[in-house]
Order: sequence, then C-alpha cells, then structure tokens
Amino acid sequence: MWFSAVFLTGFIVFGMVMWLDLAYYTSNGRSRTLARRASRLVELLRSSVNASDGQRAYRFSEFADATPEGNLIQLLDRRGSRLLPVALVPADFPWPAPAGLGKDRYIEVVYEERHYRIFEHPLTVGGQSYMILVGGGLEDNRQLMTRFSTGLEAAIPALLAVSALAGYLLSGRVLRPIGRLTSAVRSITIGNLSHRLPIDQTGDEIARLAETCNEMLTRLEAAVGRISRFTADASHELRSPISFIRAVAEFALRDPHLDADAAEALQEIHAEAAEASRLIEDMLTLARADAGHPDLVFEPVDLTELVREVCDKVRPFAELKQQEFLIAGASDTMAGVHGDRSRLRRLIWILLDNAVKYTPEGGRIETILQQDGEEVRLSIKDSGIGIAPELLPRVFERFFRVDPARSQVDGTGLGLAIAKWIADAHHLVLSVASIEGEGSTFSVVFRLSR
Repeated sequence: MWFSAVFLTGFIVFGMVMWLDLAYYTSNGRSRTLARRASRLVELLRSSVNASDGQRAYRFSEFADATPEGNLIQLLDRRGSRLLPVALVPADFPWPAPAGLGKDRYIEVVYEERHYRIFEHPLTVGGQSYMILVGGGLEDNRQLMTRFSTGLEAAIPALLAVSALAGYLLSGRVLRPIGRLTSAVRSITIGNLSHRLPIDQTGDEIARLAETCNEMLTRLEAAVGRISRFTADASHELRSPISFIRAVAEFALRDPHLDADAAEALQEIHAEAAEASRLIEDMLTLARADAGHPDLVFEPVDLTELVREVCDKVRPFAELKQQEFLIAGASDTMAGVHGDRSRLRRLIWILLDNAVKYTPEGGRIETILQQDGEEVRLSIKDSGIGIAPELLPRVFERFFRVDPARSQVDGTGLGLAIAKWIADAHHLVLSVASIEGEGSTFSVVFRLSR
C-alpha cells in the first residue's frame, strides 16, 4: 500500500508538472506566433509608407490571404478607427478597445464559445501612430490540454493497479526470506543451537543479517557448550566427595559411644550431604539434557500402570501428613504411550512430590487420568498454598521456588525444570493452573501410541 501510494503520488506530481509545462509551452508558442505575424505586418507597413492607400490595402490583403487566420488582423489609427480591415472580419467579433498604454499586450476573448488571443502592438511609422491587432484561436491548445488531462486521468487507475500488483509482488519477494529467517530463528532453542539460518547468496542486507545471526549463534553455541560442560564436569566431580561425606557420617553414627551432640551434628551433616547429592544429580541431569545427551530410550509404556506404581510410592509420604490421597480414572484399561519409562516415572514423581510438599497437613491430593480420543490427560490437583498469578510463567524455571524464603518446603528448585525438560523431550504438553491460597493443578497431555 505504501509503495502504491508513493508511486501514485509521484505519478500525480509528474503529471501536474508535465501539464503545467505543456500549458506554458503551448501558450507561449501561440503568443510568439502572434508576435511574429505582427512583426511581419510592421515591416509591410514601413515598406509601404510612400504607397497609395489602394496599393497599401492590396499589399495588406495579400499578406492576410497568405497568413493563417488572416481574417483576425486589423490596423487602427491613434484614435482607434479601423484603417485596414485586411480581410473579412466578423462584424460582431469582440475586438478589445485600444488601451493607449504604448506597449504590447495580450488579451483573451471568447467568440461563439471559442477562445481567441489578441496581440495588441502599438507603433509609429512616418510620424503617424498606429495600433496593430493580431488574433489567433486557442481551441487547438485547449483540445490538446483536454486530451492530455483525459489521458492522465485514465492512466491513474491503470497505474494504481499496476503499482499495487508490483508492490505486492515486490514486497512478497522481499519479505519471503525474512519470513524464512523468522521461522528458523523461532525454531532455535538452547537445545539446538547448532542449527543455522538459511542464507540466500544474494549479497543484500538480508543475506548479511543471516550471516551475522549465524555468527552470533556460533558464539552462543560455544558459550553455552562451555557452561554446560562446566556444570556437568563440576556436578560429576562433586559426586564423589559428597558421597564420601555421607558414608563417613553414616559410619560415625553407628558408633554406640557417640555422645548426643556429636550424633546430632553428624545427622545434620548426613542430611545436608543427601540434599547436596540430590541437587548435584538434578544439575547433572539438566546439564546432560542441555548438552544434547539425555540418554532417552523410547519404548511402549502402560501409562495407567505407571501412574498407579508412582502413586503407591508417594502415598506413604501423603499419609505422614494426614493428607487425603485419591486416584481417579486409573482403571484396568491400559493406556499405551511411547516414551522413556524411567523419565516418565520421574516426571510423575516430581509432580506428585511437589503436591505433597506444598499441601498442608490434612489437605487433599487427587490424581486424575482421563482419555479423550487419541490423547490421555494426567492431572494432579492439590489443595496446597497455590501460586500467585504473576509467578505462574516462572514455575518451570531453574532454581525458582514459590516460597521466596525457601524455608517452608525442602527442595532444590530444579524439579519442575526437569519435569518440563522430560515433557519437551517426549513432545508432551505440561501446563499449570493455580489459585493462590486454594491449590494448583498440573496437567500433562500424552498421545496414545498406535
């Protein structure tokens, strides 16, 4: 639309300039023609100063007969009386009255709906003052301008259509590679930074933009790779000393002669070492996932059986907090899905473990398995503390905790991030809905295997 508007505006401006130029050229051309006729008439008048009136009239008649529009020539004396009507002049033609200004002038008159231009030229010959009137029609000029204007008006719709089509094709040609770049950029995540944008070898700005983006992706891939390797290496190296600390604490706690204060300190060391070990394992899992080595083994999995298995393991923890733990929809009907059984078990465990942790004593936890056509929805609903609306978009971030003080619930803050990674790796839809103070519902949508 902008291209068409600019193109049309340029054409209109060009047409107006050309119209004005043509009008000026034709108008000046007519004026110059009349001035040349008057000049020839002046020469004839000066050459016939000593001729008789009859000879002068004859010469003027010959001049008028040889001149186009010769019937529009008159010679007046200083009083305005007609001396030589050199040709048959219409009696009612609106000749202008002599102005007596002593200089040339052009006057336009209308006769029988036709436009004429009169050139008035004063002169003095042989001591006598004369006024020459030379007229010419303007209809040819007017017709030319009318045809030119009509042509411009007729060309505007055609040029508008052509410019709109050209603009549409041109913009499509220009935006098509941008659309491909946009789609490619959207498809690149931290897990596939090795992908690169397609580059058309055109040498234009879009090609240079794609090259610059690919260079940036190369730098990002290298940086993320270094961070992932560092995280994986650090997590791996920390496993041994943490395991050694746990083993030493467990061995020391077996000493029957250990005093109460030392036993309490060793128990705290053992508990913190266990928590650190879980954190390291979670970090190592995410580091492997970021590095593109998740070690997933896809196989047929009975989702119904898997849900019942994980629920049986979580139920004792819920009973310790006197929570009501319900299962709905997990009947004997097999819901077959395709995925890594151990990872899917961990996904369900994380969601149930979170529900138990964030639901107060005496609360309610309900696991619902519903099949709808080719999909199965697993919903885990609790009556816990809930999540504030502004925090919902961040629940799957790493190290994010709903409890800012991290004092109400034990955890590493990586559980839901791991659950999100497992869901993405299996192309599952993991979502959460929550009302602060009333509880949360985490849902996972599976596709049944055929």
